[in-house]
Amino acid sequence: MNKFKGTGVAIVTPFTSDKAVDYPALERLVNHLIDGGIEYLVVQGTTGESVTLSKQEKADVLAFVIKINNGRLPIVLGIGGNCTQTVVETLKTTNLTGVNAILSVSPYYNKPTQEGIYQHYKAVSEASTLPIILYNVPGRTSSNILPQTTLRLAKDFDNIIAIKEASGNLEQCMTIIQNKPEDFLVISGDDALVLPFMACGGDGVISVIANAYPKGFSDMTRAALAGDFSKAKELHYQHFEMIHYLFVDGNPAGVKTVLNMLGVTGSDVRLPLVDISENTKQSLAKLVEKMK
Repeated sequence: MNKFKGTGVAIVTPFTSDKAVDYPALERLVNHLIDGGIEYLVVQGTTGESVTLSKQEKADVLAFVIKINNGRLPIVLGIGGNCTQTVVETLKTTNLTGVNAILSVSPYYNKPTQEGIYQHYKAVSEASTLPIILYNVPGRTSSNILPQTTLRLAKDFDNIIAIKEASGNLEQCMTIIQNKPEDFLVISGDDALVLPFMACGGDGVISVIANAYPKGFSDMTRAALAGDFSKAKELHYQHFEMIHYLFVDGNPAGVKTVLNMLGVTGSDVRLPLVDISENTKQSLAKLVEKMK
């Protein structure tokens, strides 16, 4: 599973001013990321505003990214939800040609028990023809996949190959890293914690900031993987303040604003998300200028 080590990017879905998918901007973004040296693309994750895309838009966006990518990088597709049967049916009916793995978020809103989370992913594993990356993001789901549940899933199902850990709890991450099967990957879901996460033995990141700064951030991750923490620390702190401001007024509004400043995509988001505040925009503009 080395193809998922390093930096994956949870790509934004660019919109036009009338909120339609902006395909020319999406093409620029995909090429921007590949030219920046990242390891893989993640389509229709949280940062891609997947919950506001129609079923047809999801199919069209995926097909477009596969076409523009043209086999250059592995592609991970987000398929998750809080109804297990719907996730299973989506896995069975989606054309997954050109997709290399599935990123599946833990059920949100329902607040299942650990056994419920295990049984959900058991059903997902049995329905999927592709490797699965678990996604633990308690800040959005209101429930935490505990380390023992992650380890149980990793050991019980061969096609569950990794977890994207966005709990923000490094002790939890270390417990997984210490006890996981050798080939199971532990991937950071928190840009600000990638450096200490990698020092603990993590395998990389699925990043937001790398939408805008793919080269610098993926260089940082590769340096950490190689054990060059002096270089990794230098690159980490070049991005650290920017990461804070990207999330002040919500994701992906922050990173879309930076992408707009860089001339890659527009900054439009779909309701219920709204544009970032003027104060945050000014702070980001200063950092963009500083990082030139």
